[in-house]
Amino acid sequence: MEVYSEKQQITAALDSLRGENLNVGLVPTMGALHEGHLQLVKKALTENDKVVVSIFVNPTQFDNSEDLTKYPRTLSADIALLEAIDKASIIVYAPTVDDMYEGQTVSQKFDFEGLEFEMEGKFRAGHFDGVGTIVKRFFEIIKPDKAYFGEKDFQQLAIIRKMVELSDLPVVIEGCEIHRETNGLAMSSRNTRLKPQFKEAAPFIYKTLKAAKEKFGTESANKIVDWVEKEFSKHALLELEYFIIADTKTLKPVKRKIKNKAYRAFIAVYADDIRLIDNIALN
Repeated sequence: MEVYSEKQQITAALDSLRGENLNVGLVPTMGALHEGHLQLVKKALTENDKVVVSIFVNPTQFDNSEDLTKYPRTLSADIALLEAIDKASIIVYAPTVDDMYEGQTVSQKFDFEGLEFEMEGKFRAGHFDGVGTIVKRFFEIIKPDKAYFGEKDFQQLAIIRKMVELSDLPVVIEGCEIHRETNGLAMSSRNTRLKPQFKEAAPFIYKTLKAAKEKFGTESANKIVDWVEKEFSKHALLELEYFIIADTKTLKPVKRKIKNKAYRAFIAVYADDIRLIDNIALN
């Protein structure tokens, strides 16, 4: 398997592929790969001749330095997982911080037309500037035909689509369904850090989302939000940060349901010191 750590190396390799008229897909990750990532890679392989999997823990999207320090880094294991899928068609790009930021580890400032101020934006200052900066950089270096992102980070997906639209970038963004563990917990690299009792408690998050979806057909959004907040207030191990029902286009909280609009429920929960997010389509 080809593994590159410098942009000059991977740029030369990809230029050669394009000379052969091969399509290139991109799956951006921060490593600590799990089955959810691998599903993105497998989908990308069905639609492209070559797939670049970037593995890079991006410092500018962490608002908590301790979280950045603790984030798992498992490059050798990640490469082994990818080799088991397809050694010939997958290319790994695992750059250093200096390679990506050229000594200036700061975010570009973006205007995502308000999407960045909802939900995660209210709790993670500067997070989406960091996301936009690194994803745009990967697009510039790799120049993929298509890029693949999971719907677990639905707000991130919406923001990347908006960035592509506003910057007129020549890449198709593909959103992929949330991949879940057998107990319903949305797969995340952070799950590996959960202590046993919190791992056992965490499926309550998806169970609550499914119940909210059932209620959405007959109850108001405000009533459902109140109900979810009360359910978590009774839970000994899980601390609710937010639960929001939002319009999928604007990501703004819904005050009154409107026919023919799509809505989604979004949630962020602390299990001990591990922050877990999830979402579900409501209609």
